[in-house]
Amino acid sequence: MNSYYKEPHSFQIPVMGTGFSIDTPLKVAKYGISSVISLVDDMLIEQMRKFHSEKNNLSYSAIKKGMEDWRARRITSYLDLLHDLVKKDVSSLLDSPFEEGTEITKYFELLPESDLRNEYLKMKNLSLGDEKNRLQQYLKSQVVTGSIDVNIMTKLDNIPVVKGKQIDVKYSDAGAALRGFAKSKLSSSMIFSAGMNPRLFDAINQYKDFLPDAFGKLKKRIVLKVSDFRSASIQGRALARKGLWVSEFRIESGLNCGGHAFASKGVLLGPVLEEFRKGREKLVETLGSAFIKAGGDTRVVEHGVNVTVQGGIGTSEEDKFLREEYNLDGTGWATPFMLVPEVVNIDDEHLKKLSEAKKSDIYLSDASPLGVLFWNIGNSAAELARKARIAKGHPGSPCVNQHASLNTEYTEFAQCTAGIPYQKKKLADLEKENLSKELFERKRDYILSKACICHDLAGAATKTLGIDEKAVTALTPGPNIANFSKISTLKEMVDHIYGRINLITSENREHMFIKELELYVEQFKNKFDDISIGFLVKEGKKQLVELGSNLLEGIAYYKELSDKFTKETKDSFLVSLESLTQEVLAMNKRVEVLS
Repeated sequence: MNSYYKEPHSFQIPVMGTGFSIDTPLKVAKYGISSVISLVDDMLIEQMRKFHSEKNNLSYSAIKKGMEDWRARRITSYLDLLHDLVKKDVSSLLDSPFEEGTEITKYFELLPESDLRNEYLKMKNLSLGDEKNRLQQYLKSQVVTGSIDVNIMTKLDNIPVVKGKQIDVKYSDAGAALRGFAKSKLSSSMIFSAGMNPRLFDAINQYKDFLPDAFGKLKKRIVLKVSDFRSASIQGRALARKGLWVSEFRIESGLNCGGHAFASKGVLLGPVLEEFRKGREKLVETLGSAFIKAGGDTRVVEHGVNVTVQGGIGTSEEDKFLREEYNLDGTGWATPFMLVPEVVNIDDEHLKKLSEAKKSDIYLSDASPLGVLFWNIGNSAAELARKARIAKGHPGSPCVNQHASLNTEYTEFAQCTAGIPYQKKKLADLEKENLSKELFERKRDYILSKACICHDLAGAATKTLGIDEKAVTALTPGPNIANFSKISTLKEMVDHIYGRINLITSENREHMFIKELELYVEQFKNKFDDISIGFLVKEGKKQLVELGSNLLEGIAYYKELSDKFTKETKDSFLVSLESLTQEVLAMNKRVEVLS
């Protein structure tokens, strides 16, 4: 890595929903693996603080909704608890002997091939004596704790309503989450996803931990999750001009991911990574100039900017190629870890459903109230409950947390489009419109597709841990889950990532670049159909032409890139690429005659 903070592993575990990874740091940080938790659901966070306090015989005092700055305080208290518990676990790990099955042994067995791991293997082969003891002490001195990173979706910045009144804007969801992290003990990263939020970005530099200390180091780092170079440049410069340094750009595939999918205009991941590779040095220079002009410390700029990637990575070959070809500092692996109950929260019923999931079971949906595409699986408890309510003539979800309440179409205070009141009114209005049958059904399906992504995503934790036996679980895996079916241990998954074993069970897994292209071709067809019937009124032929053109540019890039693959990978890659090329060309012809 280019920056001053070192990571023993080349991968990290990104945020997964709200409940799946809400306490993942407790399970992996002691082994040097960094992971990310969501700060969306403060109710879940408070429930988890109570659960882990009681589990560890620690005192717990509830922070109730309506108390002064309750959301920020809940978050700070939980993050401090995680910090203390991980610190305790690392201390125990360091006290354990280098023997089969101990924590310190597991730490080094998980490491990637490296000089440090070689030193460990050398120590194992030594006879008892002073040299072995000295090497063991050296190894223990090299133990690094994985980072407890957090994520804020910048668009989820609702201002809470208490006793029928909207409270002060400083208590907005995202603002309170930022404050909660800023006041915590953690020295880690805040990942901002879903684009810019000027109000939120303006608030960051009031917290000293985001500013360099006397040694030019940052206790809390800013990470931007982006899907293209332009977005990284715009957001990075906006923060640099405020005297804030972006320590990492975390690139994510627009479609080949889990959870929310922020689709691009057909610009594929490979070309995006190529643009970062070519423009990285200039980007850092530009950000550095703006940062120093705003009074920033030159030592921070010298640490550089990390660039990592996530979204659909499934093999050690892909992982290694990405890091070496594009000079990346690391990768993110999320969806495969949903089959590792040692790492995530998931009940046996849904673990089985994920392990048996086929390609056709996982689909991009309109379920998110944010109006962004959302990965779904049709047989989760949450989806079955949503469909059952519709079948009974009572569509909509009870709105418990209100974090996705962003619509003011019918009310003064924002509502959630997945909620019962909104859907009732929206469906009634739809009946009054004079629409074709096809357009009516598309609009109706869109309204009814909205699901609770706050409370139901917490079900993975609250049901599994016995906090809420009545909770229903939502599943949001990426399409990569279809390639894995083995319920695995942490060691098995890490060994898979590093190429020591193979956990892929699908016989016909597509290369990650091919899979993303396939998803964009599918979206191309869906957009064409929606525009043709008048559903996407703000989009038209121009957008479809741009989408097709970008896909063909990406295909041309991949044809050249394939020369760098192994022969076996290249041959199958080009066969799939040609088939998808023909589909794009066929769609472009359909677009030409569109009025």
